[in-house]
Amino acid sequence: MTELSSTQALKQQLTDAGVKYAMASYVDIHGVSKGKFVPVAHLGQMMEGSELYTGAALDGVPQDISDNEVAAMPDAAAVAVCPWNRQLAWFPGNLYLDGKPFEACSRNIFQRQLSAAADMGYRFNLGIETEFFLFRDTEDGGFAPLSDRDTLGKPCYDPRALMDNLHIVDELVEAMNELGWDVYSFDHEDANGQFETDFKYADGLTMADRLVFFRMMANEIARKHGAFASFMPKPFADRTGSGAHYNMSLADLKTGANLFEPQGDDEHDCGISKIAYQFIAGVLKHGAAISAVIAPTVNSYKRLVRQGSMSGSTWAPVFMCYGSNNRTNMIRIPGMGGRIECRAADIACNPYLGSALILAAGLEGIREGLDAGAPHHENMYNYSDAEIAEQGIEYLPRNLGEAVDAFEVDPLAREVFGEAMFKSFIETKRQEWDSYQNHVSEWEVNRYLKMF
Repeated sequence: MTELSSTQALKQQLTDAGVKYAMASYVDIHGVSKGKFVPVAHLGQMMEGSELYTGAALDGVPQDISDNEVAAMPDAAAVAVCPWNRQLAWFPGNLYLDGKPFEACSRNIFQRQLSAAADMGYRFNLGIETEFFLFRDTEDGGFAPLSDRDTLGKPCYDPRALMDNLHIVDELVEAMNELGWDVYSFDHEDANGQFETDFKYADGLTMADRLVFFRMMANEIARKHGAFASFMPKPFADRTGSGAHYNMSLADLKTGANLFEPQGDDEHDCGISKIAYQFIAGVLKHGAAISAVIAPTVNSYKRLVRQGSMSGSTWAPVFMCYGSNNRTNMIRIPGMGGRIECRAADIACNPYLGSALILAAGLEGIREGLDAGAPHHENMYNYSDAEIAEQGIEYLPRNLGEAVDAFEVDPLAREVFGEAMFKSFIETKRQEWDSYQNHVSEWEVNRYLKMF
């Protein structure tokens, strides 16, 4: 089928489904979907890149107002009819500049690393757990969980609060399944108003597209019910935060076989192969720089702490180490084996950028045959700082400023992002950190205003 005829077929398919408008989408530096709406009658020209954008109008797109506009090139294979409004179809896409892929486009950055994996004979498989909050606005200008029963100190797996929110969660799950995502479970998580949906893994690009779409879809569905979905990593100081755990494996590009499944080469008896351990070693080597991308906000580092939850645990990693079915490591190897899970990632991440840097680090670990060292099966929270230092384990960055510093000095970050996006990421995140540091918080006023 020619490109013209395939576009005509797609146009007819969307028209028959009742779609009136198509959205040529891409993301800003935060991983938030942007784009224009195009009537389906003009789909052909949209697919050829007719929709142009001034990059300087968006966060973190490294362009000056005098630069040529970037064009959104939609991915026809990834189109999704929006379940909350079936008159709209969403196309994830790549930015082009002057007829060539725009180096600083998040999706292009990820695809460069997927190509590097393919050159080594690998397909990157990824599953991302979607944790999020459902809140209602309150009359005093604040926010609260929807259910008046969602008040437990340990609300994890609470069916009552889940049932009280089921009108929203059910519609979201139905929408995900309509899109073919295959949701296999959902639950109330460990903070009040917090939920998680788990669905089948996919190739890396598909999963990144889905996370971007999920955040938009969850909010649109929640709004229909007078609520809103929040992807702030940690809204409550005394509750757990929302992760976006990256569950990763490499498959043989030709056979599809999971190469993280051990074949008599599981040296630490954790249920993974030698190249999986090497992949882990690469991720840990660059863990501090990776943290800036997968935990990209000031608020992210309120989640990556030992204490800070009434339930007794934050369930978030603090150290750059790995282990078996142990949630206190940055990298966890689930009990079933055959995959690894990065627990430092949170739900505010740009999944294209986060996946790109993790994948690049893992591939480096394989190419260089890096050693991950011994796994940690114990509760890492129980170690003192001195004991951690004795074992040669490093902390994850304590705040966004430390993470950006680590990102800036890591050559792999510059290589993966490209010069323009590397500089833009640092500048954007430093501005965010500086703004936070200069802000006078309520905590400071309460503590110091009348202290002396």
